[in-house]
Amino acid sequence: LEGFAVVERKRTPAEIREEYERLQREREERRLQQRTNPKGTISVGIDATDLFDRYEEDYEDMVGGGVPHVEINKMHISQSIEAPLTTKDTAILSGSLSTHNGNGGGTINLALRRVTSAKGWGEVELGAGDSHGPFLGMKIFRNLTPRFFVTAQCGLQFSSRGVRPGFTTVLARHLDKNTMGYLQWRWGIQSSMNTSIVRDTKSSHFTFAMQLGIPHTFMMMSYQYKFQDEDQTKIKGSVKSGFFGTVVEYGAERKISRHSVLGATVSVGVPQGVSLKIKLNRASQTYFFPIHLTDQLLPSAVFYATVGPLVFYLAMQQLIIRPYVRAQKEQELEKQRESSASDIAKKKQEAEAAVLLMQESVRRIIEAEESRMGLIILNAWYGKFVTDNSRKHERAKVIDVTVPLQCLVKDSKLILTEATKSGLPGFYDPCVGEEKSLKVLYQFRGVMHQVLSGDTESLRIPKQCKSFGQYAYALTGHFVRYTCSVIFKCKISKQSVTYQEIDSFGHVDTVTMTC
Repeated sequence: LEGFAVVERKRTPAEIREEYERLQREREERRLQQRTNPKGTISVGIDATDLFDRYEEDYEDMVGGGVPHVEINKMHISQSIEAPLTTKDTAILSGSLSTHNGNGGGTINLALRRVTSAKGWGEVELGAGDSHGPFLGMKIFRNLTPRFFVTAQCGLQFSSRGVRPGFTTVLARHLDKNTMGYLQWRWGIQSSMNTSIVRDTKSSHFTFAMQLGIPHTFMMMSYQYKFQDEDQTKIKGSVKSGFFGTVVEYGAERKISRHSVLGATVSVGVPQGVSLKIKLNRASQTYFFPIHLTDQLLPSAVFYATVGPLVFYLAMQQLIIRPYVRAQKEQELEKQRESSASDIAKKKQEAEAAVLLMQESVRRIIEAEESRMGLIILNAWYGKFVTDNSRKHERAKVIDVTVPLQCLVKDSKLILTEATKSGLPGFYDPCVGEEKSLKVLYQFRGVMHQVLSGDTESLRIPKQCKSFGQYAYALTGHFVRYTCSVIFKCKISKQSVTYQEIDSFGHVDTVTMTC
């Protein structure tokens, strides 16, 4: 067999064509999204102060015992879309509608943006509304250096009281890899000078800002911690103090589905009182619900604003979100299984045929390994293993890959690279779209070992030790010194012992040894 070698099975032309068509569809979807880039915001303000600020004497004469009155006192809806005209020109159409305590209005704006060079762009905006009148504005952006840029904006607001000009400029600079510094000057409507420092890292986000202006002067500091979990959980807190009073906010947000992020923030301040703000981001749409609970600093309002959303979220997570996400995954898996059923059946036949061809080679490899007490694969399984007690109702989906793995053994070594193992000769995917593992029970130097490896993880057996004579494990009060899975010293009272060890690749290995 000098001229032969077992190699990884390559994809067929049909598989390559199917992958190309899938990538093409995803590219077209992204291109359509980038063309229009729709953005929208819906805000619904709720006045629930009657829950905490009500006075009993006001309800003595009311029928039904005076049920607290909760009402919607304001709403805001805004939407914008982009329409590329040329490679450098883009038109942006946006509009908004607002109402507060029965009074409302709306605006519509059209902006034309042109990319002048790789360092900047310019924009002209025209707007009109029933409450503010026509608006004419211009905005430019320019990169002065690779670490420094400037933004300038000016506008004219026409109304029945005359023309009100306004001007805003922002200077920004990269202070280091993760830190930005901003300096903003605003003249005209609500003139102010603002400076801020923003530091954003993989695990945190910090902001410090100061503003001097008319009528708002304040100092603000906020911090956000990012958990490195699958749901992208974040907790945040901020303090803002100025001439208007002091506000303390704290909250959290979490990803509840592939495109949805849910967040809640509690705001406690003087003289604003206590408010609860709930925000849902769904793709490029934002739904915002500020709930004003009380005008006073009441501990009961703070408690319910903190605990209420948490209890509601946990209930929704168990009763609605998780079942919905699980059902969606099951539907996707079922569609994937149906579309690939014929392909999997074909690969299964190819794998079975390959195993039959390997039988004679495997027999010779086993004889050679036994003669030098080398590596012998006793049993090997590939697929989905069910070990969690809460998932006993699920059925394990595994295939026997003892022969294909033994065929890959060379010079008492088995080395698998970081790639899916379903493409190896004699393998196929027994559970399409599900998480898979490889479980191997092998013998080396007369000692039995068991190792469990992820589908795309690298695997090397027998294990490699860091240094000869390294003390790694303690059994019944005594250390076992080993190198490359060979036991050199064993002081125990029992005839056999089973223990776990971890190799340099991070794989957990269960060893059964007789002394």
